[in-house]
Amino acid sequence: MSVVVREVNAVKDFTRFIDVPHLVYRGDPDWVPPLRDEARKMFDRAKNPFFKHAEGAFWIAERDGRPVGRICASVNRLHLDLHKDGQGNFGALEAIDDPDVFASLLKTAEDWLRARGLAKAVGPYTVSVNDEIGVLIEGFGAKPSLMMAHSPRHYAPRLEAAGYGKAMDLLAFRCPIGPRTDAFAERIGKVRARMRGGERLTVRTLDRKRFAQEIRLALDIYNDAWRGNWGFVPVTAEEAVALTHALKPILDPRGVVFGLVDGVERGVLIGVPNLNELIADLDGRLFPTGLVKLLWRLWRRPPKTARVMLAGVREEWRGTALGSALPPMMVSKVLERGKELGIREVELSWVLEDNAPAIAICSAVGDVAKRYRIYETAL
Repeated sequence: MSVVVREVNAVKDFTRFIDVPHLVYRGDPDWVPPLRDEARKMFDRAKNPFFKHAEGAFWIAERDGRPVGRICASVNRLHLDLHKDGQGNFGALEAIDDPDVFASLLKTAEDWLRARGLAKAVGPYTVSVNDEIGVLIEGFGAKPSLMMAHSPRHYAPRLEAAGYGKAMDLLAFRCPIGPRTDAFAERIGKVRARMRGGERLTVRTLDRKRFAQEIRLALDIYNDAWRGNWGFVPVTAEEAVALTHALKPILDPRGVVFGLVDGVERGVLIGVPNLNELIADLDGRLFPTGLVKLLWRLWRRPPKTARVMLAGVREEWRGTALGSALPPMMVSKVLERGKELGIREVELSWVLEDNAPAIAICSAVGDVAKRYRIYETAL
């Protein structure tokens, strides 16, 4: 049967759109079904603040009336204003291992982007660069951490067969808490003690009483730190509010570390508990019993793994002796706090493959566990 691609607009169609991964990953023990309510917010143009500065469209591929794949496409005006590169994005790509399905979905997204004057398609992004992105190309056989993508082995070959090439690779480092991290902390302490001006450097964790202000400060540092990096798009004020609401129920203040120079916050690192440990068997549903299970697990057996999802130092301090000392100090601090909380392993992700300073720090405490690829094609 031929593949038919239909645009998604009605509420019932978005339900089918959200359900497509459950078809694709059936039988995959490493896939963690995302919470359906969170998925709805992600794709809801009225609720996701991304669509305040972006346009998007969604499609389902069907064969004989049954879903076999899905895709979205978006035009991010903030990205275009900043990079001026004619880039559009595709994402939310999930499909069975069938070349016709991939070709039909990709052509639909490409035609939509081409009609809006874009020069290239880059992805997959779900839905922006600040969400789950990339196709897994190394590190199969292990569950993804919170807000990290997971892919079947056939995705990369199907994209490449459709004419897509590598745009950038992203690395995920797995860091077991133990002798290696203890040695790293000891080494960082000695370096700081020997360096001129080391006494000017301090670190602190998040003040829970000022949660919203602290998250705004963290994101302001992030936006400044990441300017000029590949693919960067700033987190907007509306997105910051949404992220604050999403993080508050799960974020332990000890997982957020600020790096200070002369008492002023110049760097930040945010670590979050890996909730994928607790939701893997919920099938994405919190009701009628999933929420009770999740709350009980958070109380009785909280996650033993965590993820560092964001880190950076303000641009004016990058390359200076004091600024360069902040990232390893913050990493050491969050690993110390993780050990106190009973965390056994921390994932540092994602790291751009061309970010040599970050890779050097991550390699000192862990090893590359997963590699994700962003693809692109000319339109």
